[in-house]
Amino acid sequence: MSQRSRWPEDLQLETLVAQAAELVGAATGHDLGGNSEDLRQVQLQHRPGAGVSALYRLPAIAGGGFIGLTTETLPETEGVVRIEIPADQELAEPDAGALTVSVWRHPQDPRLPGLRLATMADRVQRQWGDADRLTGLETITYRPLRRAVIRAEFATPAPVVAKRRIYLKVMRAGLAADLHERHRMLSAAGLPVPTPLGDPVEDIVALAEVPGLPLSRLVLRDGAVGVDPASLVDLLERIPAKALSLPRRPAWTDRIDRYASAAAIAVPLHADRIRALRGRIWSAVESSDRGPVVPTHGDFYEANLLMLGQDVSGLLDVDAVGPGHRVDDLGCFLGHLAVLPAVDRRYRRIPEALDHFGSAFEEICDPRALWARAAGVAVSLVAGARTPGSTSWGRDAEGRLAAAEALAERAG
Repeated sequence: MSQRSRWPEDLQLETLVAQAAELVGAATGHDLGGNSEDLRQVQLQHRPGAGVSALYRLPAIAGGGFIGLTTETLPETEGVVRIEIPADQELAEPDAGALTVSVWRHPQDPRLPGLRLATMADRVQRQWGDADRLTGLETITYRPLRRAVIRAEFATPAPVVAKRRIYLKVMRAGLAADLHERHRMLSAAGLPVPTPLGDPVEDIVALAEVPGLPLSRLVLRDGAVGVDPASLVDLLERIPAKALSLPRRPAWTDRIDRYASAAAIAVPLHADRIRALRGRIWSAVESSDRGPVVPTHGDFYEANLLMLGQDVSGLLDVDAVGPGHRVDDLGCFLGHLAVLPAVDRRYRRIPEALDHFGSAFEEICDPRALWARAAGVAVSLVAGARTPGSTSWGRDAEGRLAAAEALAERAG
């Protein structure tokens, strides 16, 4: 078994990126000349405590398409090639052992068995076409080894052409039934979640499209100051008590140590700032009231809220629904708002948005807990600024870090 857990995660990241061409060449049998420029990195994911994964676009010489690499521990799976990188005494700890990198061809993701079905047009047509014609198939989200969302578009035959969209949520093995049940539970309680289209198929949950535009559109326009914060709280309060029986997942701030470590790896020049911020956040968390355990969404922020006008029309990404604390949902919302200018400079009304929603949320949560947990969420987003192909990701990461510091200031 691999001992890669003894390799520091910053070294795992550095090694995987630096040796990508050699690793891909060894796995595919195509000599890429050791030149990483022949590969284009399109995804990079560092999961603290688990490992590093990346997705590359293959050059024509290697057959084109995409290929995934990871330092995470994977079970023996058909189609996965394992390559061991010996420990270098100058880089790794003594007796660290070899670093095992697993390589696979997309869409044969070893932890997403349904990805192949969801990305094959003919099979999607047969499974979900219902006599309509498939007109489009697009990957909306793909996190290697974690999940994927594929959008399928259909049209009815002429002469009266009607169009519809569905979303295929590809889950890790064994998780689709749980997600399907969450959607059914929330829908029965009257929440505006996407409706499942039949039972899961090969770990895929097919969902109908929900009308509306992301709340981020309103935030971009005017800070969403016309949206009543009470309507968001009411939405959360409508999550049924039955959700308390679901498995509890740690909130983002509960994992602040891991996310701070990942942030320091992403922007090592600011490691001291990150450590100091982590300490301030944890101090505020420990000295504030988290409130009672209640049904929560678990990933509540503007991208997961659809709007028709100023009203919520859709609640997305319900994978983490379960017992938790209201302050964590509301802190998640504020933490994501705070980093938007670092993601896109067009978001100029974030101070107004934070004041508008934050002042209302303070009335139902301990303000110190609210802003501390918002800061923790912002820290969790720092490492994600490292975007393949971006020349400004370092500046973006620093912007997210500054946003987290400003939120921690509000916590006092």
